Amino acid sequence: MSLTWPIVFMGTPEAAAVSLEFLLKGPDPVVGVVTQPDRPAGRGQKRVPSPVRRVTESRRIPVLTPEKIRDPDFLNTIKSWAPQLIVVVAYGRILPRSVLELPPQGCLNVHYSLLPKYRGAAPIAWTILNGEGKSGVTTMSLVERMDAGPILLQEEVSLDQDETAASLEAKLIPVGAHLLLETISGLKNGRITPRSQREEESTYAPMLKKEDGRIDWTQPAKAIERRVRALYPWPSAYTYLKGKLLKVYRTVVITAGEKGPAGEVVKADGGSLWIATGQGILSLEEVQIENRKRLPAAEFLKGARIEKGERL
Repeated sequence: MSLTWPIVFMGTPEAAAVSLEFLLKGPDPVVGVVTQPDRPAGRGQKRVPSPVRRVTESRRIPVLTPEKIRDPDFLNTIKSWAPQLIVVVAYGRILPRSVLELPPQGCLNVHYSLLPKYRGAAPIAWTILNGEGKSGVTTMSLVERMDAGPILLQEEVSLDQDETAASLEAKLIPVGAHLLLETISGLKNGRITPRSQREEESTYAPMLKKEDGRIDWTQPAKAIERRVRALYPWPSAYTYLKGKLLKVYRTVVITAGEKGPAGEVVKADGGSLWIATGQGILSLEEVQIENRKRLPAAEFLKGARIEKGERL
């Protein structure tokens, strides 16, 4: 076995770009990169490259952006790169067997949860939504079932009480990049023994939709507070005030036990905006009304004219 393995990297968002940067500093040559096609973004809907593609722009690395990964030309190009290993980090598509079986060392994935918990597209958000106290990163061998392959290495990370999806992702990304290099090294020298996942312990983290952000005021205050944190920065938690969209960015549970008419404003003075929930009172600390700036509640209340007893 050679001391170095030619690697093909497949990934798309910023998390994947960081892992690619680490990989490029390692001993193994990255012989090709696969990422999602350029997508429209911003007000002008100009097509922009993925963060992974931007990493390759100043380097002489061939890049593929296939619309269809079962395309014979795509597969033939991957074969021509002759990778020993394919590394996959948040690529955004499930790989067919024709890709999984192509490299001699298989396909290695970096997943942002402690598998078998939170298989799927949105493990970070669902970890917070469900009130977990810890998360982590898993490296695993890819199989045809989603996130069900043998575990290679794992590293645990604790969650802070005010953890958001953005802050947890920022914690996990460098952990994942380091764990990726450690995994490749361990596989090459035989230090890693893959272990099967315990199916009875598996849970799923489905892809988030924009409507997942709508606040259900009949839920307990603690659950709503978690939802606000879990869905930041996307799709953001939101409600409606006087028919206008009101995004909610930060909240504090004032009381966990009291009950009141769900969604009713119980305080809107002294810089405080308190809302009754299915169980407890929730303070909205930072909000953004439709077509206005994001503001602390105290600033928002100066111009909002909200009365006690109004309903969200």
